[in-house]
Amino acid sequence: MQLIDIGANLGHESFAHDLDAVLARARAAGVAQMIVTGASREGSQHALALAQAHPGLLHCTVGVHPHHALEYTDEADAELRTLHADARVCAVGECGLDYFRDFSPRPAQRRAFERQLQIAADTGKPLFLHQRDAHADFVSILRGFAGQIGPAVVHCFTGSRDELFECLDHDWHIGITGWLCDERRGTHLRELVRHIPANRLMIETDAPYLLPRTVRPQPVHRRNEPMYLRHIVEELARDRGEDVAVTAANTTATARAFFRLSLDERSSGTCSPV
Repeated sequence: MQLIDIGANLGHESFAHDLDAVLARARAAGVAQMIVTGASREGSQHALALAQAHPGLLHCTVGVHPHHALEYTDEADAELRTLHADARVCAVGECGLDYFRDFSPRPAQRRAFERQLQIAADTGKPLFLHQRDAHADFVSILRGFAGQIGPAVVHCFTGSRDELFECLDHDWHIGITGWLCDERRGTHLRELVRHIPANRLMIETDAPYLLPRTVRPQPVHRRNEPMYLRHIVEELARDRGEDVAVTAANTTATARAFFRLSLDERSSGTCSPV
């Protein structure tokens, strides 16, 4: 069983002391490739550096999360565009809107989101999207770029049935995390995941966050890491009424097609050209 983790924050400080061991555990658990999430100016540079250091195994996204929207200046835009010239960068993002935390003013979030959508339009790269408590504005802004942008994945989907079906109506992909494994807040997803077409469904850990509560025993440090992706695919398969090997194969094939990943992780590590 080969899996692809489409969203792992491996540049997080909690991985600084043992990243090689984390990657080894992931591979031993069947995780063949990982997409390192770039979510800020500095974080995107770090994500690309990790992808360059681990060709084939790691790829990355480059973008600015809505929490960091105030850092999105003209200089930042130029900087991100330079990073996107590297073929190891497989998507634009993490970008979008977050009205749950509101760590950045909403007008700044919307401006940063629009500018990154323009990067996606200019480069032809897929989008790695974040949305929390901002669905209406999120959809409205994306509609403004209809016909200009390519594939998009709504990362770490936790929304409602109506939100899911609207995303699917726009042909967006859906990323499922360990939120599914949380009996306190993820139970609604167990029914919803049955409705996601196999060619629109991908899996991710969002490590070091969202440790699946189905992991036994729970690690004392509570840090999530890519080796736990197996727990997510097992829960997902059960909820979809599928054999786990089918769910694993389908999500892996979908991720490889979406991010244009080589089938051979021993290759140069670049994403296929647009």
